[in-house]
Amino acid sequence: MHMPVKNLLSAGMVLALLALTAPLSADTVDLKAGHPDRYVVQKGDTLWDISTRFLNDPWRWASVWKINEQIKNPHLIYPGDVIMLVWVDGKPQLVVQREEKVPVPGEAPVEAAPTTVTEVPAGETPSGMKVVKLKPRVYASDIKEAIPTIPPNAIVPFLSQPMVVGRKELEEAGYVTIGLDDRVALGDGSEFYARGLPKNATTEYYQLFRKGNELRHPDTGELLAYEALYLGDARVLEPGDPTKLVVTAVKQEILPTDRLMAAPKKAALPYYFPRAPEKNVSGRILSAINGLREFGPTTIVAISVGKREGIEEGHVLRIMRHVGTSRDPVTRREYKMPDEDAGLLMVFRVFDKVSYALIMNADRPIRIHDALRTP
Repeated sequence: MHMPVKNLLSAGMVLALLALTAPLSADTVDLKAGHPDRYVVQKGDTLWDISTRFLNDPWRWASVWKINEQIKNPHLIYPGDVIMLVWVDGKPQLVVQREEKVPVPGEAPVEAAPTTVTEVPAGETPSGMKVVKLKPRVYASDIKEAIPTIPPNAIVPFLSQPMVVGRKELEEAGYVTIGLDDRVALGDGSEFYARGLPKNATTEYYQLFRKGNELRHPDTGELLAYEALYLGDARVLEPGDPTKLVVTAVKQEILPTDRLMAAPKKAALPYYFPRAPEKNVSGRILSAINGLREFGPTTIVAISVGKREGIEEGHVLRIMRHVGTSRDPVTRREYKMPDEDAGLLMVFRVFDKVSYALIMNADRPIRIHDALRTP
């Protein structure tokens, strides 16, 4: 799946954001054992995949990235580009080697270099035949082919759908009353009435959701949010009280009391700058989208930290297997077992007290209530 250029990580943005954070010096970067000296970018690669080939800590990509100013469009990485590991003043750097120009937004398309035909003197070829010599041609590569930071298909459906809702948002949300002709269960194309929506609002499109499970902190018991179960989409036909709407898309059957929330603008995959939080963070995994209690890479999970704790999109957290306590065989008393390193996750959507993250890699099965900390 290829995303538009505006949806992709820019190396320039990486460096700009890096300047705003507490950067790690290149000499602290731990190169992966058996790392290659060069790698040709393949279709389907992600920046995370490529950095994993070179570094033990893939989110430290920006610490060793070097923009090649000789490349017309150095801010994006494309299939066919060659990533080179070089050493400058004893420190590792990753640079891009590109032989073909990639178009820059707003620039005119690149014209291919003309073919040169030359006469070969008689005697050098039979009958003085013509030999065509081709100059190196410049091929324009579609800008949408630039590679993303992480697999976009893993998270795109969750960028615009409601994920969690607070108690106040739930109480203030509009709700379904009844379908036309007293129909209770609504499907695609069903017209229905709702109350609690602004009478004179200009909002035309809404998302329907149902309150799901409570998300509570496993240590403190604090209610952090409710899961919002996405049901479908609706469009306003007649504003007022009640408001008349029609279901335009349905994922699950829609029933009276189900809630409505103004639909956000279509979400594009944001720029992600993988990095560790600037301060120490500790939290827990609350739930997994797949509903399982054990899971692995590419699973989306809810975690117990959000804007309140300073979490931002792109923050990387280390997952620690939460063992809990064990009984001492001699004293017969419970004692706390240390948490064990289990993997990494990257946050892609942040709410006040809860965030959603994608598990990037795992050394062992990840479980509900496993601990999280700053790597």
